[in-house]
Amino acid sequence: RLLKMEEFFPESFRLDLKDERNAFFELCKEEQIWICKPSCSNQGRGIFLLKTPAAVNTLQAKLHSTEEDLLTKRVPCKAPQARIVQRYIHQPLLLEGKKFDVRSYLFIACTAPYVLFFAQGYVRLACVSYDAASDDLTVHLTNQHMQKKNSLYSQLKEETVWRMEDFNSYVNEKLRKTNGLPKDWVFTVFTERMQQIMLQCFLAAKHKLDHKLGYFDLIGCDFLIDENFKVWLLEMNANPALHTNCKALRDIIPAVVYEGL
Repeated sequence: RLLKMEEFFPESFRLDLKDERNAFFELCKEEQIWICKPSCSNQGRGIFLLKTPAAVNTLQAKLHSTEEDLLTKRVPCKAPQARIVQRYIHQPLLLEGKKFDVRSYLFIACTAPYVLFFAQGYVRLACVSYDAASDDLTVHLTNQHMQKKNSLYSQLKEETVWRMEDFNSYVNEKLRKTNGLPKDWVFTVFTERMQQIMLQCFLAAKHKLDHKLGYFDLIGCDFLIDENFKVWLLEMNANPALHTNCKALRDIIPAVVYEGL
């Protein structure tokens, strides 16, 4: 079954497209949180939150000024980096009070014919408790590169990454009964939903892939679960981090790479 985007992807707008940019600035009059991030980047670089109308107005003025410069300058000048704004999911499911997301893998093994594989990844947690009003990006962005900027990271490093088995056990023990979830929700309902969303995204983009023998790609897919256990796709990364700086990652990453090769 094909999904509608709003079923799994937070409302998003491309700021490099004038119609979408204008639609966003028309929409976000009231106070709400949006996350602004560059495309074709990783490690949380260049991401910031838009939390007030004043911040939105500042961004709008900056983009307008850049557009004017591009139109009036006769000498070639570099266009600004393409960005999207995405509605912030401010009621995420928390693990021991901390925000988390799940990194899983889509392996495109071949494009002639198409052959796809799914691999379980790991859970990425913030070092500190979640507070939607916080201006500290390490509260909102759970990737390792961002968490390293938190002063508590060195002592909590091993706690910021959970194996999927540990996540499944936690849900079974702490969340299953109170939320009416089936046993092993992580490895059944959640996993099937991730696979369904990944397949949907692949079908949308497959015409852009090279149809040639020898083409393969490992894509990191980031999912967030909200407090109603709805699964959201945050983004897909064509250059997923493969470092192994804690025990859980040493258990997971080499196996994914070895199996892919």
